[in-house]
Amino acid sequence: MSTTDPLVNVINHPLVQHKLTLMRRKDASTNSFRTLLNELAMLMAYEVTRDMPMQDVEIETPLESMTAKMIDGKKLALVSILRAGTGILDGFLSVVPGARVGHIGLYRDPATLQAVEYYFKMPKEMPERDVIVVDPMLATGHSAIAAISRIKALAPKSIKFVCLVSCPEGVAALRAAHPDVAIFTAAIDRQLNDHGYILPGLGDAGDRIFGTQ
Repeated sequence: MSTTDPLVNVINHPLVQHKLTLMRRKDASTNSFRTLLNELAMLMAYEVTRDMPMQDVEIETPLESMTAKMIDGKKLALVSILRAGTGILDGFLSVVPGARVGHIGLYRDPATLQAVEYYFKMPKEMPERDVIVVDPMLATGHSAIAAISRIKALAPKSIKFVCLVSCPEGVAALRAAHPDVAIFTAAIDRQLNDHGYILPGLGDAGDRIFGTQ
């Protein structure tokens, strides 16, 4: 799927695509999958944070004083959709270690495929923060939509959504529900199957990260 929507960003960097291909392989071990996810998240973080606000600070180099640019990582909130979002979260924190972290626990009802919330904990002072929501898969879109709706109630400055793999159905659902939220993904795959899994996808990201079934 190609898109001309300026708020749907497919990160096509060769390193991102290479590592995603390695993750998709069914014979990738749990350790390999987890390591690749961390590396891929770090690479994606570079693109997702491209427009982070900068501030001037005074520093001393070994030769003289100067005015230089720095980000204020403490104004950034990374929100992980449990449990699989943890894998992306770790990679982002490697790049922006000063970010605050929120968690929202959602599970997908197997009968309705709707998201059911069981945990919600966010940093303080959310109206001062830019939020990046992370979850490996954007399938039906129900979890992402529910998470973003809860976060919007806290009135943050901005919200972005980051996933490894998405599909046309999930992208369309999230864009319809939250047209102001930018989506960043490494791939928009072909379609959903009848069970709400992305095809060709990479399987259940949570199971592959944690070695569960």
